Amino acid sequence: MVDAVAFLVILFWPIIPLWWIPVHGANKVVRKIGLLMYPIIGVSWILIAYPIYVNRELLLEYRVDFTIPIRVVGMLCVCAGLFLQVWTLKVLNIKTITGIPEIFERVKARMTIQGPFLYVRHPTYVSHTIFLLGIFLSTGILATGCVALIDFFIVNLIIIPLEEGELLQRFGDEYRSYMKSVPRYIPRLVR
Repeated sequence: MVDAVAFLVILFWPIIPLWWIPVHGANKVVRKIGLLMYPIIGVSWILIAYPIYVNRELLLEYRVDFTIPIRVVGMLCVCAGLFLQVWTLKVLNIKTITGIPEIFERVKARMTIQGPFLYVRHPTYVSHTIFLLGIFLSTGILATGCVALIDFFIVNLIIIPLEEGELLQRFGDEYRSYMKSVPRYIPRLVR
């Protein structure tokens, strides 16, 4: 069961950068492609998922034997990451979640400054980091630790800067003001 969960995380994680990097980084091209973006991402993911699937035994072979308290912390991180993701999705509406405002100019989204967005500008990405770290700590499978690190760096160095640029274009001074008052990734202990 643990191996299956770890494998699913490794297998499906590439969808995150495959979707969000083009949606925020090549917005004009993505808008021209429109709904074709979904099958393009799907085919791209299949091309990446196949070698992951073929090498699944190798990916799951190397482990760290964490102590029970570390595994418990990992499970708590998994739960916290899932909770934050569900909370974030509940605050957002479906049009905002799936990238529809980024693909279609006629779909207008409002800036969301409630729920987890009061504490960090990018709660979805924070939830990924917490969840992926939790999967690594609870399973000890090194490949999941690598996925957690890769996700953290890709999200912070590529996706978030692209997304913030796109949000500045879309919302202007309103988003600029929000950026000044709410931290990007790590919440402040005191508001």
